[in-house]
Amino acid sequence: MSYLDDPRVYFAAERTLLAWQRASIALMGLGFVIERFGLFIKLMAHDNPLSESQSTLSLYIGVGFILIGAGTALLSAWQFVVFCKTLGAQERPRGHIFWLPPAVNVFLSLSAVALSAWLICSR
Repeated sequence: MSYLDDPRVYFAAERTLLAWQRASIALMGLGFVIERFGLFIKLMAHDNPLSESQSTLSLYIGVGFILIGAGTALLSAWQFVVFCKTLGAQERPRGHIFWLPPAVNVFLSLSAVALSAWLICSR
């Protein structure tokens, strides 16, 4: 519990949430690039039977990174909500929308799960 009675405490927590959000987006983007690289390998090596196993491996590694990014977004949103519950009335800025930053992270993680399902089912 903080005893600063300062709204800057909330804004510091929000900046931390946004930093975790950027990290989760980077993990998801890396996973998508890895998965698409497997498709590139498959297209470049027409008759090589090894290319199919490499393509499958890149699918699962890429989807793994996407899901790790989704988990990061969810956990950071949960941590932010838990922290905001400990703030006093003086530390909460008036007129600020408190539900929006974690809602964006939840939407981001749901989108990542949907992308992962689409990538696996489109194989």
